Amino acid sequence: MTATMSELPIAVGEQVGQVSGLLLRPADARWLYVFAHGAGAGMRHRFMSAVAEALAERGVATLRYQFPYTEAGGRRPDPPGVLQATVRAAVAAAALAAPGLPLLAGGKSLGGRMTSSAAAKSSLPGVRGLVFVGFPLHAPGRSGTERAEHLEQVGIPMLFLQGTRDALADLDLIRTVCDRLGPRATLHVVDGGDHSFAVLKRSGRSEDEVIEELADTIAAWPAEQRLQ
Repeated sequence: MTATMSELPIAVGEQVGQVSGLLLRPADARWLYVFAHGAGAGMRHRFMSAVAEALAERGVATLRYQFPYTEAGGRRPDPPGVLQATVRAAVAAAALAAPGLPLLAGGKSLGGRMTSSAAAKSSLPGVRGLVFVGFPLHAPGRSGTERAEHLEQVGIPMLFLQGTRDALADLDLIRTVCDRLGPRATLHVVDGGDHSFAVLKRSGRSEDEVIEELADTIAAWPAEQRLQ
């Protein structure tokens, strides 16, 4: 199915200014996923592009966007308030760009956590569920669940995609977090995946196969949860 790519500038606010966005919309789109990047790479990173393209093949449009620090060419993430404001601006831009399409929001690592942090403070208009592509539960070697405490204030369903070798999310701790969230949380475990969802050669799996698994899971989840 043909998908159309278009640039979508996003106005965050007077103090922050504007950031870039990329809307990839297949003709048969059923959902639009507002897809934020992780701390170390922007919206055009090959992982972000590959997931967006795989989702388009499954009828899920995506809006990828830059955080202000990546837009400016920096490496150090903006303060949480700025990141969360950018999430809100991207969600609003998605709703305007694709009226009638129900929204999912979230992202890779930092992008997912900032989306949930924003949603915990006040709901994201039009967003029916959150999708975390590798939730960064803790720093490497420093296990803990403090970064997930705000999820108790998120009132919509959440999908966690987590690799078994993720150094930023001990799998037992992620299971504990999801158990605590109850039916709002769905956990999908990617066997052998690290925080970037790379797998070892001896696994016999390719990067493309992992991307396909992620896309299949995200595309099927709204129907499984009966999101409207």
